[in-house]
Amino acid sequence: MTRMEEARALRGDPNVHYNCAQSVLLPFRDVCGLDRETALKLTNNLGGGLRHGGTCGAVASALLVLGLAGKGTPEAVEFVRRFREKHTVTDCASLLQRAQAAGLTRKPHCDALVYEAVAVLEDMLDL
Repeated sequence: MTRMEEARALRGDPNVHYNCAQSVLLPFRDVCGLDRETALKLTNNLGGGLRHGGTCGAVASALLVLGLAGKGTPEAVEFVRRFREKHTVTDCASLLQRAQAAGLTRKPHCDALVYEAVAVLEDMLDL
C-alpha cells in the first residue's frame, strides 16, 4: 500500500475516526522511526487545530514528519510556504470558514488537506 493509499484508507475507515494529524503521520511512521501506537498517541490531540482551531492538524503533523525524518527549518518553512500558497492561512478555524463559504463540508475538505500534506511530504522527502 502506498502512503497515499494508507492516508485514504485511514480517512475512509467507518469504524475509527483518525484525525487529520494521525492520517498524515501514520503513513510516514517508518520514516519517523515510530510504531503505529506511538504515532497514534503522538498525534491524538493535534486534530481540530490542536483541539482549539489553531494550526491545522495536517500541517502540524507534516512538520512533525519532517522533523522526525531529520529535516530542519528550511524544509519546514518550505512546507508552510507551499501550504499557504494554496490556502493563504494555516489555522483550522480559518480553513474551515473558507471551506464553508465555498460550500464545502468539513470531512471532504479536511480529507483533501490530508491528501495534499501527504503528497507534499512525499515530494519533499523524495519518497
